[in-house]
Amino acid sequence: MTAVSAGIGAALLMAAATPADANPFYSRPAASPYFQSNPAPAVRTAFRSRGGENRKEEVRDHGAADEILAKGGKGPWSVLISIDKQQLTLYSGDKPVAHSKVSTGTASHPTPTGVFSIIQRDRWHRSNLYGNAPMWFMQRITWSGVAMHQGVVPGYPASHGCIRLPEAFARQLWGITPMGARVIVTRGEITPSAFSNPKLFVFKRAPEPKQPEPAEPAVSTLPSADDTVKSAYNTLETTALRGASRPALRLTATDAGTSSDPALVAVTKPLKPGPIAVFISRKEGKIFVRKGFEPVFDAPVTFEQPDQPLGTHVYTALNLNADNSSFRWMAVTVPTTNAAEKGQKTTRIVRGKKVTETASTPAVQVNTNSADALNRVNIPQDALDRIQDLMTPGASLIISDKGLGRETGKGTDFIVLTP
Repeated sequence: MTAVSAGIGAALLMAAATPADANPFYSRPAASPYFQSNPAPAVRTAFRSRGGENRKEEVRDHGAADEILAKGGKGPWSVLISIDKQQLTLYSGDKPVAHSKVSTGTASHPTPTGVFSIIQRDRWHRSNLYGNAPMWFMQRITWSGVAMHQGVVPGYPASHGCIRLPEAFARQLWGITPMGARVIVTRGEITPSAFSNPKLFVFKRAPEPKQPEPAEPAVSTLPSADDTVKSAYNTLETTALRGASRPALRLTATDAGTSSDPALVAVTKPLKPGPIAVFISRKEGKIFVRKGFEPVFDAPVTFEQPDQPLGTHVYTALNLNADNSSFRWMAVTVPTTNAAEKGQKTTRIVRGKKVTETASTPAVQVNTNSADALNRVNIPQDALDRIQDLMTPGASLIISDKGLGRETGKGTDFIVLTP
């Protein structure tokens, strides 16, 4: 009995001597702004249980979205974040279905404003910048390090640029928003509205296949030996001429439909799944099309009053109307500058207290609305036809004075920064 007691006592001492950091869940990074000292028990249990319990918690995490889905949310989903209000609003189409407090970046590490989309999701993400800090339910919006994730939400900006969410809402949002969902971050609060315009893209129905006409009986003849030799010679001659005049080409999705050479069109790779995204840039004078985060094609466009700003506007196709051709659209006008004029006083919440600031420099106010911006764009008919061949619900159009910024790249939708 004494030996058994001694063994138990030794085991208890060893357990007490084991530092908390030995458990990966409790590894607390030094001075990390993302660490949540007391996570919800459900999340802790899921992380510590590597077997069946873990899978059960995953199911429960996704099921947490049922409350929002019960309100009639069907998508397309959009996330609008106001830095001044420290608030996130989730939209299903143009209908708000959920709100949450957030904590965005501090003055020294600000959260960028502009138009983004979800480009990566990681349920158990840990930071590679801040001491392996947990960032559960991470949904990335830039490859440079900005994401929405679970974290401490003290009621004021406190992060290093990310958008922190309360644990319960982070779990709900994770169960709803898919890859590619639109995320718009602004200083003030903005709302989408129903929008219609004859210049918006429509669904181009495929032509009905023609019924083949009855063919006359053909007389089949076998080629002669001379014909076979001539055919082989012509093939070799054509191949040699092509090789001398140009290198071998391989089309990508960007080149689809631009070549009349059947031998080249045959190697065109298929387009990625998902709705298309279209970006019209006044700075670059072009229209760009992406699908599944990959470029499809680009083309030049012209503008009415090209020297006048357009602003930044996002248009989203929600669903087909009863005519099965036109879409129901919503539009959001994204502020591109601070609207405060010189000498005007504004109030912000800093660390839970109201702070009054006075604008020291005049701001450039862009007053163009979403209808004016769209009406000033002239898209070539061939580019318009190719876009309308690819239209589906969830397709989006961005019109902006900005160009393709540094954040738009491989594995992203169009990202437009609006400082």
